[in-house]
Amino acid sequence: MRIIDVCPDDEEAIRQAAALLVEGFKEHWPNVWPDMDAALKEAQESLGADRISRVAVDDNGAVLGWIGGIRQYNGNVWEIHPLVVRPDYRGKGIGRALVTDLEDRVRERGGLTIWVGTDDEDNMTTLSGVNLYPNVLEHLAKIRNLRGHPYEFYQKLGFVIV
Repeated sequence: MRIIDVCPDDEEAIRQAAALLVEGFKEHWPNVWPDMDAALKEAQESLGADRISRVAVDDNGAVLGWIGGIRQYNGNVWEIHPLVVRPDYRGKGIGRALVTDLEDRVRERGGLTIWVGTDDEDNMTTLSGVNLYPNVLEHLAKIRNLRGHPYEFYQKLGFVIV
């Protein structure tokens, strides 16, 4: 496996990355990228000047995972958007490698920190549907992952819930 930039003229890699969005988000977040048109639009937007778009590919050039970064706050802060790994390749270190690679690319561009939003609209944690206020920290201290929410993956990489 190697991680490379998504090239604007590589239509096949863009199509594969878009297909990953539809497949990877359909179970818990089906309205984000409900079809290839929406996913292709996201893939094209990821190629913008204030963006980073990288894919993990196998020896045959098949896209195994995709990560994007969006520049914010004059490049001091970057948002991970999106991160997706082919379902049959999850748990093999590809997501970790993509995040590490994005961290390197952000650092090269002078970025200081990275954040990621991980909604819970599908009752995957004990925080879903809970009014967190006024005791936000108390709720966060008691969070439990009920159905494979990705927040634990990010915590293993050093991210914290804010």
